[in-house]
Amino acid sequence: MQSSKGYAMMFLLGAFVAGGALGFTADRMVQNSARDSHGENFRARIAEELHLNAAQKTAIDSLMLERHRQIVALFKPVRPQLDSINAAARAVSDSTHEQIKRLLTPEQRVTFDKMREAARKDADRERRRRASPGTPPKPDSR
Repeated sequence: MQSSKGYAMMFLLGAFVAGGALGFTADRMVQNSARDSHGENFRARIAEELHLNAAQKTAIDSLMLERHRQIVALFKPVRPQLDSINAAARAVSDSTHEQIKRLLTPEQRVTFDKMREAARKDADRERRRRASPGTPPKPDSR
């Protein structure tokens, strides 16, 4: 009886960790997609809906660029800690990815791998963007 309780606890713990890793990965995918295009889309929407003239567009772009620089400067001291947390989560995600693939059909595995590769490209693009402070987010080119 004790071993079945132990297996049940291990299963629940594994499911919890896998769910957390999947949730984290999905959250990052959504945040990265939104973050990549938000600044450009927002500025374009403001310019269009408010019928801004060239001087107003330039001034708003400058204000938003300065705000972006302030945010980058604010996060700079904690970026290494955040990156190490992300690296640990990525290791858990790799293991979870392989476990999930075992549950899928061959066709589903191909699609799942493509989804993951797209998410990694988005994350890499975001890391490169963050590595060059002062550069505002660019629209998504997909």
